[in-house]
Amino acid sequence: MKRVPANIISFGKRLRKSSIRCVGVKPNWSDYPGDLQQEILLAGKVCYPGPVYSEIFQAAGICVFPRNYYLFMGDKIAQTDLFNLLEISHPRTGIYYGRAMSKRIENDFSYPFIAKTPIASSQGKGVFLVRGPEELSQYLGTHNPAYIQEYLPIERDLRVVVICEKPVHAYWRIHREGDFRNNVSQGGTIVFEGIPAAALDFAVETARRCGFDEVGLDICEHAGKYWVLEANMVFGQEGFRKKGLDIHEIIAKLFDP
Repeated sequence: MKRVPANIISFGKRLRKSSIRCVGVKPNWSDYPGDLQQEILLAGKVCYPGPVYSEIFQAAGICVFPRNYYLFMGDKIAQTDLFNLLEISHPRTGIYYGRAMSKRIENDFSYPFIAKTPIASSQGKGVFLVRGPEELSQYLGTHNPAYIQEYLPIERDLRVVVICEKPVHAYWRIHREGDFRNNVSQGGTIVFEGIPAAALDFAVETARRCGFDEVGLDICEHAGKYWVLEANMVFGQEGFRKKGLDIHEIIAKLFDP
């Protein structure tokens, strides 16, 4: 029989295969019965509270898991600022607002470079290889702010999923011919062999320093060192399925040892 962790409550269903009770995410605090409100306020930890309650609970002094999850979810600008602040190796990136962006970008970056949709893009969508002024103009026509990043000529990158400072899964993503993106959803190939221990150590250290309790980090090796490309709080499951792993069972074991 599983041991029920004391004084832990989950809102989201990520822990549905654990013994922790899930109370669901309701739109209003007043939707929760008074006794449950009190139980939540006194909880030792609240898991997956959702974007509405996460910051509120932390402001009220409630321990939330996972930390820095919703704040950085899908926000490449915030992630880049955090990586730069902590001096974690990350491709040189510029954020541009307002008018006359093209001139400023061309002063700072040489073609080709990467342009991305900075908010709420995933699975390799919203990522563009900009090779000249015409492609830059097309990108800027639909993006303000502009998120511009140096192009690293890599053939593969590494997805490392770190939970509670443990590397629970990792695999190479190799791009298909004719595409610069390594994303599995864009046709990238998954390879499990040859994962360097140093890359896993870099991923764990990055997650620890950023306070990411659950994250899929995209990492590459370039110029003799490792770089973090992006942090994914919502990450694809194909790599887990191919390895015969279940993310929900992995997380449950961390809470139900």
